[in-house]
Amino acid sequence: MALAATIIVALGAGAVPALAAEPDPKPQAAVPGPKPSPAPNGATSGATTKDPSPADRAAAQKAAAAAAAQGIADRPYMGWSSWSLQATNYPGVNPNGPASWLNEANVLQQADALATKLKPYGYEYLNLDAGWSTDYNGTPHLDGYGRGIASPQRFPHGMKYVADYIHGKGLKAGIYLGVGLDKPAYGNGTTPIWNASGCTTGDIVYPDLRTTNGWDSAYKIDFANPCAQQYIDSQAQLFADWGYDFVKLDGVGPGSFRSGDNYNNVADVAAWQAAIAKTGRPIQFIVSWSLDRNYAADWKRYSNGWRIDTDVECYCDTLVTWNSSVKIRWDDVPGWTPWTGPGGWNNLDTLNVGNGQMDGITEDERQSYMTLWAISAAPLYVGDDLTKLDAYGLSLLTNREVIAIDQQGIPARPVTPTGPAQVWGMKNADGTYTIALFNMGSFPTQVTANWSSFGFGGKAAVRDLWQHKELGDRDGGISATLPSHGSRLFKVTPKNGAVKLASYEAEASTNTVVRGAAVSGCANCSGGSKVGSLYNGGALRVNGVTVPKAGTYQVNIRYATNDPRSATVSANGQNAVTLAFPPSGGWDIPATVTVALQLRAGTNTIEIDSTTPVYSPDIDKIEVPLSGR
Repeated sequence: MALAATIIVALGAGAVPALAAEPDPKPQAAVPGPKPSPAPNGATSGATTKDPSPADRAAAQKAAAAAAAQGIADRPYMGWSSWSLQATNYPGVNPNGPASWLNEANVLQQADALATKLKPYGYEYLNLDAGWSTDYNGTPHLDGYGRGIASPQRFPHGMKYVADYIHGKGLKAGIYLGVGLDKPAYGNGTTPIWNASGCTTGDIVYPDLRTTNGWDSAYKIDFANPCAQQYIDSQAQLFADWGYDFVKLDGVGPGSFRSGDNYNNVADVAAWQAAIAKTGRPIQFIVSWSLDRNYAADWKRYSNGWRIDTDVECYCDTLVTWNSSVKIRWDDVPGWTPWTGPGGWNNLDTLNVGNGQMDGITEDERQSYMTLWAISAAPLYVGDDLTKLDAYGLSLLTNREVIAIDQQGIPARPVTPTGPAQVWGMKNADGTYTIALFNMGSFPTQVTANWSSFGFGGKAAVRDLWQHKELGDRDGGISATLPSHGSRLFKVTPKNGAVKLASYEAEASTNTVVRGAAVSGCANCSGGSKVGSLYNGGALRVNGVTVPKAGTYQVNIRYATNDPRSATVSANGQNAVTLAFPPSGGWDIPATVTVALQLRAGTNTIEIDSTTPVYSPDIDKIEVPLSGR
């Protein structure tokens, strides 16, 4: 699916907040990322992240297309997951200790509720998370081949019984495991591997028993030994025999706040993909958590979805809070946007908007939460207690118009980064546009979407998707005053066609570059080149920008960056504004932000300047509408 035809880019400013640490059984430790350093001569822009090769991208796209053609992850999945209830300290939810909510009786109740309340709207997966094979005190249960089996304390009838019950409700069943060989499964290296004559667990690990995954709770598997693949095959076959339709592999690296060779689990993910294929059962396969975007091509090639961020749960007395960690998704999803599509989806984690007080967020925040998930084409899987959905939560989760935006599988991007006021959007498959307004700030603020940011002008018909209400025609754009953390979601139908734009290539010989800024190649940029190395005062001046009359113009800045950047933008040396540029998804994947600039009649100069000792994004071009307001 091509992203270029839809709206492209920009996120509000602000540092990424500190990540909350998870307790056992899924602990995590925050690891700060590298800081950009000046680029050597000839390099582009001090990149701290790398781009996959064209061959890797092609292989990833091919694998995703093949999965979608088989009906696996052809659209973002919808359903329910157990972890949010397992992770909360809300009174009475986990009476037998951490994560003790997970048991057969509770899961079957959720299956009943999912089937009656949400299945008619497309929610179909019921996924069990960590703990199904361990007792409440952590005692693991394994078969004679080192594979997890049901804890009789939690699931007395076994895992096949649970899957059969879920299927009996017209739903699909999901199951979980951590990456690597769980330490208890090792069994001093003498545990035989099912259907693999002569193979034992001692054959599939490294001699030094190096550990892996986000908790170091498993031994790293050495796939140089053929027995290793056979072990993964045996696990996948067991899940298939039980009748599971979905597998989540957790603690995967690079990611899960781990890096280095011991935590590189790409080979594990590839082995799981191969093992699932051998079962002959159509199983959707996702990997988790907070995965490294440098390996996006691998995640897309070998899985059907990837968790882009830390857990959304707060590990507190509610399910989530706004700061821990719902709001971080607005910062992090843009860099992943080019990778999502049929066969493999960006996974933003659980959607906890249905239980009111237990959710831990306001009604405005609940609506914004679901709005971002929907416009990002993210899987919609609920973490709430489905037996206790309140009326407002049920109205959010069952809004067919909003669900349709998600299920069309076209992700939005932010287009204006003006302080806390954010505008996101995309062009829909039917030629209309989805436009979302967000207020990320703590006070009410007005947020304005200009049609020219999306490539059209004049009048457009507007429908409010949350209110199911036609708002009539709006000329040039739409504004709304939003409460703190509030949102609006519109479907917009243009009536006057495309707006006329004048395009100015950054690398044009008529422009001026200073203080180390330089032209470099860019395969997907409009002219095959861009201006980069905007660092510590390096600047680009786009000369000869001509408009017919003085006014405010919505200027599009097309840029490329694989990590968050900022730059100061001004026209004719006046009214400079510092913009945030979220990751575009790669150093040769352009995206667009829009900024309002005051231009004078006739010729203007627009300057993009790195005024601080950090890198600004590479610039492809700017676009200026031929009429202002």
